[in-house]
Amino acid sequence: MKTWMKYTAAAVLAAAALAGLSGCGGSGDKATSGAKKSVAVVQLMQHGSLDAANKGFMDALAENGYGPDKIEVDQQNAQGDQSNLKSITARFKSADPDLICAIGTPAAQSVANEMTKTPIVGIAITDYVQAKLVKSNDAPGTNVTGASDQNPVSAPIDLAMKLLPNAKTAGLLYCSSEMNSEVQANEMKAYAESIGLNVETRTISSVNDIQQAAESLAGQIDFLYIPTDNVIASSVPTLTKVTDAAGIPVFAAYEQAEKEGALAAVSVDYYRLGKQAGAMAAKILSGKAKPETTPIETQKDLIVVINKAVAENLGITIPEDLAKTAKIQ
Repeated sequence: MKTWMKYTAAAVLAAAALAGLSGCGGSGDKATSGAKKSVAVVQLMQHGSLDAANKGFMDALAENGYGPDKIEVDQQNAQGDQSNLKSITARFKSADPDLICAIGTPAAQSVANEMTKTPIVGIAITDYVQAKLVKSNDAPGTNVTGASDQNPVSAPIDLAMKLLPNAKTAGLLYCSSEMNSEVQANEMKAYAESIGLNVETRTISSVNDIQQAAESLAGQIDFLYIPTDNVIASSVPTLTKVTDAAGIPVFAAYEQAEKEGALAAVSVDYYRLGKQAGAMAAKILSGKAKPETTPIETQKDLIVVINKAVAENLGITIPEDLAKTAKIQ
């Protein structure tokens, strides 16, 4: 009898110890226990704009009190592969982080479809509503919020018409599987046609289609417009190699394209966009804000950049008034 009582007492003590441990170590007590917060970052693919957004996000977290001493970060890049996105989403679902940063629309859609409770802050997503990530920009109503890279598609077209006043036909190239690209493409066509431009459209499904699509536009267009399309953004030098040879100026909706051979771009500042999202994430991590009531943020001040070497190569003169306001490099 005494032996049995000893074992019973030991079991009770062990159970109490386990209960005490479980009460202190749960994720819900991170704020009071001083444990680090966990932040998971999924970037759709590697290219200049998304890389800048990622850096801006991390810098803003640090500036707002969430540096390496306060958070653990799991950085993942899907390299533009849908199967990679699924694997990364499964990884995040298992890890159950305090917050997810999703850079690029497909990345945000992947995690949002599987994780409806975890706060998600998006970056470089053009239209959160069209992507079915939020109910409205002013009141998301879901576990998703973030910063949008949406800018007026009219801006690059207007810039093209200042540099090419005699242009009659615009080219449009985008990836048919990217929802954001399709939204911009439809807006671009409507605006171009409203100012009397004809539009020749080509769609691609992967980077392997870019060269052929560009070659098919040679001799048919006066300039080419590319939206904030991640597939094209990952291979702009391939595109401009063809367009330069054909004498076709390329106008883009994001700054990085100009650095890689496009003639000009009208763009948001992706690093600053990342910082906007990082500041939003810091408020959510601190409990001062919730995604469902945090409005989607945008940028009003756009960057206009013109590649001087490309302009000279194509024989295009930059008007004096434009040279005073644009960033010529």
